[in-house]
Amino acid sequence: MKKAMAYNNNLIAHLRSGNGTPLKPGKKIEAYLFALFVEDMRPGAQGIGVNYGRLGDNLPPPDQVIALYKSNNIQRIRLFDPNPDALKALQGSGLQVILGVVNTDLPTLANDQSAAATWVQVNIIPYAPTVNFRCISLGNELIPSYLASYVLPSMQNLKTALISANLMIPVSTAVFENVLSTSYPPSAGHFQVDAAPFMVPIVQFLEENNYPLLCNVYPYFSYRDDPKNVRLDYALFNTSEGGRGLGDEEMDTIVNAQMYNNNLIAHVVSSVGTPKRPGKGIETYVFAVFNEDLKPNGSEQHYGLFYPNLTVVYPVNFCP
Repeated sequence: MKKAMAYNNNLIAHLRSGNGTPLKPGKKIEAYLFALFVEDMRPGAQGIGVNYGRLGDNLPPPDQVIALYKSNNIQRIRLFDPNPDALKALQGSGLQVILGVVNTDLPTLANDQSAAATWVQVNIIPYAPTVNFRCISLGNELIPSYLASYVLPSMQNLKTALISANLMIPVSTAVFENVLSTSYPPSAGHFQVDAAPFMVPIVQFLEENNYPLLCNVYPYFSYRDDPKNVRLDYALFNTSEGGRGLGDEEMDTIVNAQMYNNNLIAHVVSSVGTPKRPGKGIETYVFAVFNEDLKPNGSEQHYGLFYPNLTVVYPVNFCP
């Protein structure tokens, strides 16, 4: 990035000087830079990433993880905390990064602008020249909770700190789908009573700044908790067959996980969008890259696309 900036600035300075060329000295040259925008329409790049959780005692080092992403054409990554080793491994990788701020840091960031400035100084500025920060997510699934009141002021303070450092990086937060009192069908959704006092001003802040809202969606839990009203084919993005019934013991099999993630990726890449926003792609991050053995006992230990030894749990096509 530094070399690109130096080249373009030097080119513009040369053109403005009017020196011309040895063959045509003093003659101005008309030139156009390539290009105005970062063009992110390469195969596999249309909005697909994978969450990189680190709750395991047998996970590979970050440099191997980033190499795994690149070898599988996964071009976006979500980190849940600013781990220095992971950030160092991301330098020069070309991956687009959503970086998380851990939940327990939000009270300090919300109450102290200098703490927000320090957080940016430590976790962003050293890496910003060679790491493509797409967004900073403050907190994960904090609304509603006893920390909910800190989400908006921490976002506001971090935004101020980023702007002061001449960094135009969006800030956001990640919410669980239970912020909606009704989520199915989506057109009937609205914020639940406990979440609305926090969500309404947060959404207003995000809209005013053209920042995204991150939402963790778990179709598995929706189907498990309400199989009569949430069809399995709907939860799996499976449009080729309708109403296929399976027993509970089959519901979370590798076959279904593979079907869901491949169908999800194909849907996102197609840019079909939603009924509310047709034709608009939705940036999506698959959960998660590894099986993590230090997560609470249950299905979340087995959400990985890869085993910790870097072998695949099941094949996923990131370039459908």
